[in-house]
Amino acid sequence: MIDIESLIPHREPIKVITEIKEITEDGGSSTAVVNQGWPLCDGQAVNSMVLIEAIAQTSAAVEGYKRKVSGKDPIKGWLVGIKSAEFKTDRVALDTRITVVVKNLNAFESYAVIEGVVKAGDDLLLTAVLQAVRLNDEA
Repeated sequence: MIDIESLIPHREPIKVITEIKEITEDGGSSTAVVNQGWPLCDGQAVNSMVLIEAIAQTSAAVEGYKRKVSGKDPIKGWLVGIKSAEFKTDRVALDTRITVVVKNLNAFESYAVIEGVVKAGDDLLLTAVLQAVRLNDEA
């Protein structure tokens, strides 16, 4: 199992992904179970905006893993913006198991465009395209 906290700067309570399922050359996937500790939780569900964070963290873990295996510091900060997002729900109930799949659409030096899909089983919750800029670009 891949240690997520060795790859991303996020910690509880903002860290939402719990397991990396796959890392490929151009993307990867993670899973998580929605719980009361998540941001934007009202005690019964979370606002689906937090799914954007799950995509960003999965992307950060993929990039961190690649940096780590190449001998670089894996944990780097990214400034992320939403280029587009299509939410299929406003809220996600507690105890919902989600799967996050990300794919790098374009990358150049410290800039990347990432496509992300979040599902609960077969139910599509979110498709989004994020833009990310690495803030601390030293080796």
